[in-house]
Amino acid sequence: MDQADRPVAARVLTGRPRSRRALPTPATSADSPRRDHIRAGSVAAVVDIDAAVGFVVAHGDEVDRARLSHLRSGAPPPPELLDAAEVGQTPGGGWPATLGGDVASVDATCFRLSELDDLGALGRPAARRALDWLAARQLPDGGWEEDPALADVAPEWARPGDPEAGFHLTANAGFWLTVAGLDARAAGPLDHRVGGAYAGVVHAAAQSLVARLRPDGGWPSFLPAGWLGAAVLHRQEMFHEATRIQVRLADRVPELSPGDAAWLAATLRRVGIDEQDWLLVRARRRLAETQRSDGGWDSEDGHQFDVHTTLSAIRACR
Repeated sequence: MDQADRPVAARVLTGRPRSRRALPTPATSADSPRRDHIRAGSVAAVVDIDAAVGFVVAHGDEVDRARLSHLRSGAPPPPELLDAAEVGQTPGGGWPATLGGDVASVDATCFRLSELDDLGALGRPAARRALDWLAARQLPDGGWEEDPALADVAPEWARPGDPEAGFHLTANAGFWLTVAGLDARAAGPLDHRVGGAYAGVVHAAAQSLVARLRPDGGWPSFLPAGWLGAAVLHRQEMFHEATRIQVRLADRVPELSPGDAAWLAATLRRVGIDEQDWLLVRARRRLAETQRSDGGWDSEDGHQFDVHTTLSAIRACR
């Protein structure tokens, strides 16, 4: 069954598969950041946001249109749509990797949090329970791994026992605990440190990531772990380490898919990196180069996911 033919609840639960490519050995040094001197606003103006909005309105379902409305104006979605977006949560707080599953997945829970973020729902009880569950799943070394029970069904970027997958999950979980922590009360009042109620958890995650970074700024994992990890380190004020990762990412921007370029830019913007940052300028340039005449962008995962990629691009260019 195509994604577009699924019921809303099933579609939101299963999410979108994301392609990740392992990072090869670098060909350039990461010691000297290269900055593009581009006039403020010059690249963002090339991305036709109005056309992108029109594409989502024309081809998206009710969840897509609600995400678009919140991204554009902050409009709250209908309560029944939020209930549908939260369907399938396990009693422990996480979401399973497959519809009807009973084993919660770190990767699936992070994906669901990204969907709920677009709906302005990170402060709702379901998201709070998910964040508590993620925090409780942290390993003693500060990292995360999937439940061994998921070994036969987990994608390569979430495979239990795989160090590369573990690094990616640590960056992903650390990112969502960073950005959503201030909306989650956990066991007590709000904590205004980075990560809010999960400040200690996020700090341990950052330390785990830094311990595995290479001297040249590379990381032993899949490509998206780079921008997720850079976002975590930036918010921890580990600016040197974050910048070294960003330099490595800049070399990859010209070959990024539209979905990856949008994911990179939206991730860094979500943690407060300025829109005229040199890496964000490059990512938006890549989006401008790859936007179709109908306003949408191609998804690596098939045209049924083009609306999702287009929403990511709109988020990246806000």
